[in-house]
Amino acid sequence: MKGKGKILGVALGLCLALAAALPLIDRHFPPPPLLSRTFAQVVLAEDGAVLRAFPDERHIWRYPVRLGEVSPRYLEALIAYEDRHFYRHPGVNPLASLRAARQWLANRRIVSGGSTLTMQAARLLDEAPTRSIPGKIRQMWRALQLERRHGKDEILTFYLNHAPMGGVLEGVEAACRGYFGKSAKDLSHAAAALLAVLPQSPSRLRPDRYPERARAARDKVIGRRRGVWPEAVIAEALREPVYALNLAPPMSAPLFAERMRGELPGGSRIETALDAGMQAAVEALILDRARLLPPKVSLAALVMEHESGLVRAYAGSADFGDARRFSHVDMVRAPRSPGSTLKPFLYGMAMDEGLIHSESLLADVPRAFGGYQPGNFQQSFHGPVSVSEALVKSLNVPAVEVLDQLGPARFAARLRQGGLRLALPEGAEPNLSLILGGAGASLEQLVSAYAALARQGVSVRPRFTKDAPVEERRLLSPGAAFIIRDILESGGAMDQRLGVRVGARQGVAWKTGTSFGFRDAWSVGVSGRFCIG
Repeated sequence: MKGKGKILGVALGLCLALAAALPLIDRHFPPPPLLSRTFAQVVLAEDGAVLRAFPDERHIWRYPVRLGEVSPRYLEALIAYEDRHFYRHPGVNPLASLRAARQWLANRRIVSGGSTLTMQAARLLDEAPTRSIPGKIRQMWRALQLERRHGKDEILTFYLNHAPMGGVLEGVEAACRGYFGKSAKDLSHAAAALLAVLPQSPSRLRPDRYPERARAARDKVIGRRRGVWPEAVIAEALREPVYALNLAPPMSAPLFAERMRGELPGGSRIETALDAGMQAAVEALILDRARLLPPKVSLAALVMEHESGLVRAYAGSADFGDARRFSHVDMVRAPRSPGSTLKPFLYGMAMDEGLIHSESLLADVPRAFGGYQPGNFQQSFHGPVSVSEALVKSLNVPAVEVLDQLGPARFAARLRQGGLRLALPEGAEPNLSLILGGAGASLEQLVSAYAALARQGVSVRPRFTKDAPVEERRLLSPGAAFIIRDILESGGAMDQRLGVRVGARQGVAWKTGTSFGFRDAWSVGVSGRFCIG
């Protein structure tokens, strides 16, 4: 007994000496910063739903989560089971450490641990062995250092994000999504108890491999909540089966997520403006349509609120899992021939220049313009037509006639000033083929430009996050934008007076386009709230 008392006295003396030497140790041997560990990057929708996640360089999945985003049930179970005095001790609990040492001396094995949550956070941060006495001492002074430098909530948040949860999962959010397919804020009492005990032996208690072991450990935690949780809750939690789903990582807006990861590097949480429900609906629509199309054909869609410029849905390809459809190509950004989708801007600019008005007559007849002889998609001609009819029917010869008056170079320059920079072959100059698709434009650029029809002639660059700056460019005058939108929505004033409906249904102003060689089919338009391409 004298020998045991001597050892305990030495341990207590070491603790006191460690506390006295802490300022010196802290200065010369600072702990790694809490944010030094990398996360699996997650790209989030506006409501916090995970669109896509990326593992860290070791292929470990960590979904960063804030303290307020975790269920109180989990926090209660964790602190009660692991460290009841977490908010009262300075990082090391002397009484718990002495108890653990005494039990170890009496039984020559570990009966109960003396580690606090801060010590466990220190172990995760330091990645140093702690089974030896020197290792345990190092862990203790690291814990004291952390408490000196950080608040309790910061330390707890670090633990929540880095606790081992089995396999490649670390942190409570990754475990919730990996095992249960839900967020950490939606845990049941039983699931909260399971995840509280899982880090003690993550390989041995994995619910997907050892459900019986996991259940026994979980029930032990639940039992310690008697008197805190109501008896009915305790009974229900004990009845809940232990289960784990075999879930694939979230994969919504995959190309958008890759883009955000590249454009906003370094952040573990990338919070975007996408609407999770709208994104899912758009992806389902284009995937359903793609299945009716031949192989090697893909689709893309972009939905933007034209007032704010916030992008609510972004589908860069039809099926990210189908390599035959070139799923890795983001067609929201890829330059393609825009076909006839530039015609509304040509007529609007010509109106601004005083060259035409909405009911000016143009000649849709076989004509040559300096050797360039355009034809119509329908391979027929209509004779004299109004500007409204020429635009709604997307006639080619009248459009080339107006572009010839305005000038291709001036048209391209006005588009560029308005935010739509056409891609031309190297060394090429703008020519009359521009208006029929003889240049490159992206879906993103076209949606930006079409938003001007609903914004009094001012285009807006798509914004993917709410803190992104609003970038606007004047493309058309307010009057021209109003007239063009009215033509595309209703067929124009003359058609309305004649009772002819050649335009879109009321409330949507839209335009289609077909590129050279029929390789691309476009549809872009605006409604009361959205601009969609």
